[in-house]
Amino acid sequence: MNPAPPLPGFTWRERPGTPGAPVLVCLHGIGSDAGGFAALVPHLPAEWRVLAWDAPGYGGSDRLAPEWPVAADYATALARFLDAAGVERAMVIGHSLGTLMGAAFARAHPDRVERLILAACAQGQRAAPGGKQPDKAAARLDDLARLGPRAFAEARAPRLLHRPDADPAVTGRLTDTMAAIDPAGYGQAVRMLASGDLAADCAALSVPTWVMVGAQDIITPVAQSRQAHQALPAPWRRGLTVLPGLGHALLQEGPEACAELVAAIARESFRAA
Repeated sequence: MNPAPPLPGFTWRERPGTPGAPVLVCLHGIGSDAGGFAALVPHLPAEWRVLAWDAPGYGGSDRLAPEWPVAADYATALARFLDAAGVERAMVIGHSLGTLMGAAFARAHPDRVERLILAACAQGQRAAPGGKQPDKAAARLDDLARLGPRAFAEARAPRLLHRPDADPAVTGRLTDTMAAIDPAGYGQAVRMLASGDLAADCAALSVPTWVMVGAQDIITPVAQSRQAHQALPAPWRRGLTVLPGLGHALLQEGPEACAELVAAIARESFRAA
């Protein structure tokens, strides 16, 4: 998956696929970018077209206009991105903060989502936009301002992995990616997370939805993903998979297992379509 020519307002990565094959759209988490799916892609079927955006405020993508955006604002931006990329309908996978974006998009545009995969669900804190930030959100931004992006990343990135010492290269890539964040774009994402309500969006979905999470995830523990899964309407609720030996960054820590699961979901979805 390589950097693709910029679209108006967006930077992104793409691995071209075969016409008529599945299209997978990837939504990264709060401390990541489009490259967060690079480890996963080589293990996916070669004929798939895979697109990963830099969310607004990440990479070279424009920030959103509101100082305190909500998940629906990112969903609107995603619709613009997919229009520009020529994608009418696709499977969507969101990781962590990307689960809030993916669920909001699927809620607003069910006709454009073939299947939805929520990985390591970030529930959100249901704060009122523009009001007082929850303590956790405020502390995160205070730490970033106090430490700077590099030291902030060095402190936080290892916690995303179950065994950060097992593969220093993975830990290093996570750290480098987090250290490259734009503090202003990150701040918008933190505020969106503070106002998010994943369970409410899940309860309103009308697309088949699967949930996956690392068994050793200490950032968004398994209970959060179970809560999102339970909120899904029964006709659209599909599997919940807890992957052993993986932490929050499950797509980087266990790309083969995650890709196998995503491919199995695609086979089921296209049989049912």
